[in-house]
Amino acid sequence: MNKDYQSLIHSWMNENRVVGIELLQKLVRNRSIQTNEYEAQQVIINHLQKLDLEIDEWEVTGDIFTHPYFCSTRKSFLKSPNVVGVKRGIGKGKSIILNGHIDVVPEGDVTQWTDDPYSGKIEGGRMYGRGTTDMKGGTVSLLLAIQALKELGIQLNGDVIFQSVIEEESGGAGTLGTLLRGYKADAAIIPEPTNMKIFPRQQGSMWFRLTVKGRSAHGGTRYEGVSAIEKSMVVIQELQNLEKARNARIVDPLYENTPIPIPINLGVIKGGDWPSSVADEVIIEGRIGVAPDEEMRHAQEELRLCLKNLENIDRWFREKPVGLDWFGARWVPGTIDEDHPLMGILQSKFEQVKQTDPKIEASPWGTDGGLLEKLGGIPVIVFGPGTTEIAHFPNEYIELERMFEVAEIIALTLIEWCGVNR
Repeated sequence: MNKDYQSLIHSWMNENRVVGIELLQKLVRNRSIQTNEYEAQQVIINHLQKLDLEIDEWEVTGDIFTHPYFCSTRKSFLKSPNVVGVKRGIGKGKSIILNGHIDVVPEGDVTQWTDDPYSGKIEGGRMYGRGTTDMKGGTVSLLLAIQALKELGIQLNGDVIFQSVIEEESGGAGTLGTLLRGYKADAAIIPEPTNMKIFPRQQGSMWFRLTVKGRSAHGGTRYEGVSAIEKSMVVIQELQNLEKARNARIVDPLYENTPIPIPINLGVIKGGDWPSSVADEVIIEGRIGVAPDEEMRHAQEELRLCLKNLENIDRWFREKPVGLDWFGARWVPGTIDEDHPLMGILQSKFEQVKQTDPKIEASPWGTDGGLLEKLGGIPVIVFGPGTTEIAHFPNEYIELERMFEVAEIIALTLIEWCGVNR
C-alpha cells in the first residue's frame, strides 16, 4: 500500500512542478522582512483557500508581551498577521503541526547580489532570492504535501495544522502566539534549511551586551588612563575560554561534524570616541549558544560567573566590573528522542524517496521548535530542503528538486503518522 501511495504522490509532484515553482516565486517576490509580512501572508491565505483548509488569521497581541517566553523588539504586530490553516482528520489519528516562518532577514548590501534579491530568478535548477532557502522553499514543501493529499483524495484520520508564522528571525513571537491561541498537536515538523538532514536536536541561543569600563586620559599620556579597549581584550580571552569549556562537555555524537556545537559569537564591538583619547568604554554584543538539553538560565549563569572571575585575573575589574545585559533575540533549545515514532517514520519515508539513508545530526542554530517543545510539550523534528550554508547570504538560493523531494517525503510521513481512511 505504501508503494502505491509513493507512486501516486511522486507522479503528482512531477505533474505539479509549475504550481510549486510559481507559488515559491510569488512568496520570494514579496519582501517579507519584519514589519512587512502582510502581502506574503496573503499569498499563503490565497493558497490555503484553494486547499479548503480552515483559515485563522490574526495579529499577535494581548498578554503575549508579558509572557516569559516572549522575545521581540516590536511593540506592535499591526499588519503582521499569523496565519494557520487546519486540515481536519476524519478519524482518531494522531495530529501534526507543520510550522514555517514567513519573515526573512534583510537583503543587506545589494551590490553583493548578482540579481535583484527578490527576483525569484531560476537558473540551473535553482531559484535565487532572499528567503528561498530560509525558509519559503520549505513552506512550499509543506503546502505541496497537503495539496497532493487533497487532490489525490487521500483522507487522513488525524488533523494537520499548517502554520505560517511571523518573527522567527528574532525569537519566535509568532509561534508563541500560536501556542497561546491553543494550537497543539502530537508532533511537529519544521522545514528549516537542513540540507535534507534530519535534526532531532536544536541548539538554543541568546543575545548579550557587555559594557567594559576604562578611564579616559590624553593619548600622549595614556599611562594616566585605563584603556577600555585593552581591558576588553582580557574579557574576550575569557569568553573564548568559556566557549572551550562549555563545548568540551558536549559529547552527543550528533554534533561530531560540528566543530563548535554551542558557539559564543561576538558580533559587535564599539568603543572610544577620539583617536587621541584613551577609550573609557567599550560595548561588546554577542550570542551564546545553548545546548539542546540545557536550561537557558544555566548558560546565563555561566556567563555571569565568567565575568565575575575577571576580578581574579585583573584587579581593575574589582573596581569596574563588566556590565551584562540580556537583550534582543532568543531561541529556546529543544530535543526529541531519537526513538520517537515520528523519527522512525520520517527516516523510512526518506529512504523510500531518496533510496539512501538520511543523515541524522544536531542543528547548529535555533528554530521555533524549542518553543513548541518546551512550552507546548510537542515533539519536534527539523527537516527541510534549503541549504544551511547560504541562509542569510547574498545570492541565497534553493535547489528546486529538493523542495519537491521534501514535499513527497512529508506527504508520505503524514499518511503514516496521521493514518488514512482506506
